[in-house]
Amino acid sequence: MGDEVDVRLGARLAELRAERGWSLGELAERSGVSRSTLSRTERAEISPTASQLNRLCAVYGRTMSQLLSEIEPEPALLVRAADQAIWEDTSSGFVRRSVSPPHAGLRGELVEGRLASGAAVDYDRPPVPGLEQHIWVLDGTLEVTAQDVVQRLGAGDCLRLRVWGPTRFRCPGPEAVRYALVVVLP
Repeated sequence: MGDEVDVRLGARLAELRAERGWSLGELAERSGVSRSTLSRTERAEISPTASQLNRLCAVYGRTMSQLLSEIEPEPALLVRAADQAIWEDTSSGFVRRSVSPPHAGLRGELVEGRLASGAAVDYDRPPVPGLEQHIWVLDGTLEVTAQDVVQRLGAGDCLRLRVWGPTRFRCPGPEAVRYALVVVLP
């Protein structure tokens, strides 16, 4: 399934760049992602990391869920567990499940995140400034860094915040962490 997702994602990223009339060099300059990585991603030779995808989403003014929903068939009201889109960043140990994909006219979405023990995902900026997030830890321990403040969350804890700058999600271990993330557009 990953290969199919990478092909659809690469095609959509190429469409977004073409809609703006940008060269790979211009997109590289705007996003901070190398030209060669962008080219290989658009051709589905590689899958972008979560950080790279976040940078592209910021340039295109979309959340990661919005972008991923654009490569899926028309969203349904009921999304069965077996039909929920899963995206994996193998380099960071991050797995993302779109539990309730975004839908036109709705501002919120629900995502399940999983990080392996010792894994971390760094975002240098939010895809949409002022994005509201509610992070509810289901199993394990999660450290969330926002505005230079580290919050350590255990099972059952919930952190809510608006994201304006860099963030970091890290699983200090010893077990993997699983969390629910509610994302609400400003």
